[in-house]
Amino acid sequence: MIYSRKVVFLQRFLNIIRMTYLQFREQWHKVGCFNVYQVRSVAPHFDRGNLTRWVKKGYLVRLRQDWYAFADLLGEAEFSRYVAQKIYVPSYISLHTALAYFGIIPEAVSQITCVTSNRTTHYENAFGEYTYHSVKSSMFFGYEPIVMPQGYSYLLALPEKALLDLLYLYPQYDTEAALLNLRLDDWWMQDELDVNRLREFSGKAANVALQKRTELLLKTYRND
Repeated sequence: MIYSRKVVFLQRFLNIIRMTYLQFREQWHKVGCFNVYQVRSVAPHFDRGNLTRWVKKGYLVRLRQDWYAFADLLGEAEFSRYVAQKIYVPSYISLHTALAYFGIIPEAVSQITCVTSNRTTHYENAFGEYTYHSVKSSMFFGYEPIVMPQGYSYLLALPEKALLDLLYLYPQYDTEAALLNLRLDDWWMQDELDVNRLREFSGKAANVALQKRTELLLKTYRND
């Protein structure tokens, strides 16, 4: 009886180690991207060498150290933004990426720009180029979840917070000429911008210089 139990245990152990890609995909594809520690929390004896082999075969994409995603998701719209939220936390998408998302700036943005209360860092992988700008913990607010059709979600700055983050991280925008060089959409700034929310966020930041730049932005782009 004891012997048979050992055999069953050994067989289960070997099955975990020899997990096929199809078995792994069935369990983890709904997650989209994942790290080694998440996998081992479910399967403690999982052979991480499987991940290296599956990357070489083109089944998986390595995102950064210990982080992976399924290669068939490369063509999924917005999935690169979901990746941004997973590989470096806490963070939310803001600045130029968010401003382009809302149509506030005319330029297409090649990299995904994020804000973090962690240190500033940068990553590149098959899904895109990611830059994370560090802010004080007191500035880490003003975002909401965006749910994708596939069920994945990511955090995106509200448009007013994306503007405030820009003024906070780029203090050189302290003259009307510099602000006009941003080429913010005049219609959006006049008709869509929530001035009260922008001022509320600026006050919450408790930064006098930032509040001055915020008021200058309003003076530059609005008629009221």
